[in-house]
Amino acid sequence: MVVTRFAPSPTGFLHIGGLRTALFNYLWARRNGGEFKLRIEDTDQSRNSAEATKAILEAFDWVGMDYDGEPVYQSDRFDLYRSYITKLLDEGKAYYCYMSKEELDALREEQMARKERPRYDGRYRDFTGEPPKGVEPVVRIKAPLEGEIVFEDGIKGTITIKADEVDDFIIARSDGTPTYNFVVAIDDALMGMTDVIRGDDHLYNTPKQIIVYEALGFKLPRFYHVPMILGEGGKKLSKRDGAADVMDYKRAGYLPEALLNFLVRLGWSHGDQEIFTMEEMLEHFDPTDINASASQYNPDKLLWLNAHYIKNSSNERLAKLLEDFGVYLLSHDKREILLDIFKERCKTLKEMAEQIKEVLETPKDYDEKALKKGMKGEAVDILNSFADALREQKELHLPTDFHALMESFVKAKEIGFGKIGMPLRVALIGRLGGPDLSDVMSIIGKEETIERIENLLKYMKEKDA
Repeated sequence: MVVTRFAPSPTGFLHIGGLRTALFNYLWARRNGGEFKLRIEDTDQSRNSAEATKAILEAFDWVGMDYDGEPVYQSDRFDLYRSYITKLLDEGKAYYCYMSKEELDALREEQMARKERPRYDGRYRDFTGEPPKGVEPVVRIKAPLEGEIVFEDGIKGTITIKADEVDDFIIARSDGTPTYNFVVAIDDALMGMTDVIRGDDHLYNTPKQIIVYEALGFKLPRFYHVPMILGEGGKKLSKRDGAADVMDYKRAGYLPEALLNFLVRLGWSHGDQEIFTMEEMLEHFDPTDINASASQYNPDKLLWLNAHYIKNSSNERLAKLLEDFGVYLLSHDKREILLDIFKERCKTLKEMAEQIKEVLETPKDYDEKALKKGMKGEAVDILNSFADALREQKELHLPTDFHALMESFVKAKEIGFGKIGMPLRVALIGRLGGPDLSDVMSIIGKEETIERIENLLKYMKEKDA
């Protein structure tokens, strides 16, 4: 059975690089009928945040990635880690190191002066003398002194590290708290991980973790190290590029399926296919198909995908989602017309909410450039005449009714469509641009259309005065 995990540290919010890693693990476990587990790596008590933990769980809930069992918290497992430190000490596979910080700094300076790579020199590896007084020792594991550490990476191929590149690294600090590489290896082994898919910033942690696995007699999982996501110009992804909190994407009006579809294609592909349902991802995803090179974040592609998913969402679902943006349409009598119009035009829910509000709410002010362009010449007289034409009509309901009225109006006045279109648009939504005027009038109705025209005419009169 395939068992994978996602193991974030709750020192900040979940960003999209982390979500992509979680998605890859989730897909591989679910595709194989296995288990996907969540582990919160909260051993750093000084930097942990309960708020960040909550945000990670919220993000998982929003995108709909369910994990098996309850989240595992490393902070609950300190006694377990201590028992394994004791086991290694008792078996002579780890030892107390009494080297002071000053000694370590001096050693590092000497090595750098000799142009050597700074590393611990193993001076307490076989120490049997009297421990120096006043020094709280750390615990170091005995790394191999010769040979190579070799492992197969499912993305990068065979990775070979010379043994002398890994020193006897610390597995417990002087206060007794265990270190990252030690606890990760223990947790992955005890939680039954068969496949570890993670960012390639962890690539050179892997040899250290293999040393822990082998010292404790644990079976190695399969490793896959995923290249990072790059921002603009091939630089590290910044917040400006999109390395924001996952929940910021929800607040910006993205749909979870659009974000997951976008992320799965960052570094993985299946032919030329761009649109993937969750079922299709589960059918085709294999971590060995992940690209070995870094992928580029493309905000335009994310917007394009989001527009696709908005367009293909039911109006009822969109009405519910828009409530987060202050738009309440579930019981609105023109809900279907409104949503049919705007789901074709908008790329995010936030943009959709703003444009719907523009239609439903009477303009409080008018765009200056729109006034200058739309209200010149005979615009005031034309608007007045059009308001009269509206008053004379009894049956105006559908967009086609309003369109027919506009057509007969411009024909009777012998004017171009723009002569009524521009000033009417300013009256109805306060600016130029926006949806079809016949749609807008149909949604707000005849009386509201007349009222908005009168409001603009009054504003123009006061402005001129």
